[in-house]
Amino acid sequence: MDKKVLDHDVPTEEPKTFHFLAKFYPENAEEELVQEITQHLFFLQVKKQILDEKIFCPPEASVLLASYAVQAKYGDYDPNVHKRGFLAQEELLPKRVINLYQMTPEMWEERITAWYAEHRGRARDEAEMEYLKIAQDLEMYGVNYFAIRNKKGTELLLGVDALGLHIYDPDNRLTPKISFPWNEIRNISYSDKEFTIKPLDKKIDVFKFNSSKLRVNKLILQLCIGNHDLFMRRRKADSLEVQQMKAQAREEKARKQMERQCLAREKQMREEAERTRDELERRLMQLKEEATMANEALMRSEETADLLAEKAQITEEEAKLLAQKAAEAEQEMQRIKATAIRTEEEKRLMEQKVLEAEMLALKMAEESERRAKEADQLKQDLQEARESERRAKQKLLEITSKSSYTSMNSSTTALPTDLPSYNLISESLSFDFKDTDMKRLSMEIEKEKVEYMERSKHLQEQLNELKTEIEALKLKERETALDILHNENSSRGNSKHNTIKKPQAQGRRPICI
Repeated sequence: MDKKVLDHDVPTEEPKTFHFLAKFYPENAEEELVQEITQHLFFLQVKKQILDEKIFCPPEASVLLASYAVQAKYGDYDPNVHKRGFLAQEELLPKRVINLYQMTPEMWEERITAWYAEHRGRARDEAEMEYLKIAQDLEMYGVNYFAIRNKKGTELLLGVDALGLHIYDPDNRLTPKISFPWNEIRNISYSDKEFTIKPLDKKIDVFKFNSSKLRVNKLILQLCIGNHDLFMRRRKADSLEVQQMKAQAREEKARKQMERQCLAREKQMREEAERTRDELERRLMQLKEEATMANEALMRSEETADLLAEKAQITEEEAKLLAQKAAEAEQEMQRIKATAIRTEEEKRLMEQKVLEAEMLALKMAEESERRAKEADQLKQDLQEARESERRAKQKLLEITSKSSYTSMNSSTTALPTDLPSYNLISESLSFDFKDTDMKRLSMEIEKEKVEYMERSKHLQEQLNELKTEIEALKLKERETALDILHNENSSRGNSKHNTIKKPQAQGRRPICI
């Protein structure tokens, strides 16, 4: 750290590109990455290594990791915002995985989005931590590989990681041939290009190998010293400084969680108010439609009543005219009867006329009676039409009064303009963490662990389901050697944790380097 950058062994070409990377990988990212900025930078580093295929990742896990990366970048899934094709310009999957299957970018996006929608409610730091918790279980996570030769001149690979030293076949970087956990190594040293590993168990032979350059041995030793120191520190009680940092991180996490809960409650209240407003607006529109229909019905009733009144008046006039004609016919009959008919012929003719006049008078009387009945019926219809008009006016009055009452309610239940906006300035927030709060927080953390185990089981089922779904689209001829090795390990039940012997916390002896 006390040397200038250009004094180091760096390329001479210009411009020079430097990458800010973590040298030592954590065993448990959730426990060891305390600060959020550290977690974010480490997430970006691991994500780039997976996309650049420096860390082998199976296809189904790649899709799951991509969904968490999308959650960290875009937030919660919204089908109105995140429409089809919104991931077209994103680099989310290793090229090896894309070339291995006969699937279009739209098909990959559909599967990533299906899992992305299930991560609703996770903040950016939570999504990034879920990404790291999955990535840290990959076989090549955190392993630095170096080309070496054993005494017989056989080419091998030396892997250095947080758990120990591992010897690999050059064609198989997933499964080590030999592993030396840090708590089982007694001494590590090098002389020139020769490197020596002495196991704690003296019955086990000393392992020696040669590297290509002296500075490679120096780098290997630096990595061994740093990883061994962290390995021992993880298995001891945290220092006061680390305890304070973790306490601050827990308080910060609790504060952010309370902020998210407040924001979620405010969002829920706003959504409920908007739903209430929409419901009131819908009800108001419905009442307006009912009022319009009632007005139309009233207008039709008034028109019908006017027509019936006009028809009744006409019928009444016709009945009066018929009655007048009947009276005239009766008068004519009486005059004819009174007139003396001197001759029998005239008398017969007169009788015949009288008979015809009587018949005509009878018909006129019947017609008059029929017209009178029809006039009475029209009067009754007119009265019913006016009664319907009165009821329609009464219903319109009720609807108008109900509409005004609903308008008053909608105005009182509308979103208040003076609703306090949520201020995220730290000076306006004050939290007092008491023992009860910390106990409750501890209980919540334990609950989260149990939920995490359940989610892990569900997650494995989802991974297996996705693997089965896309297996039919795989192009066998494009499988790489690492794909074949990973499938063999999976079929045998081998994983990163049961291949490497997990070191125990008790009975360790300090290492002498």
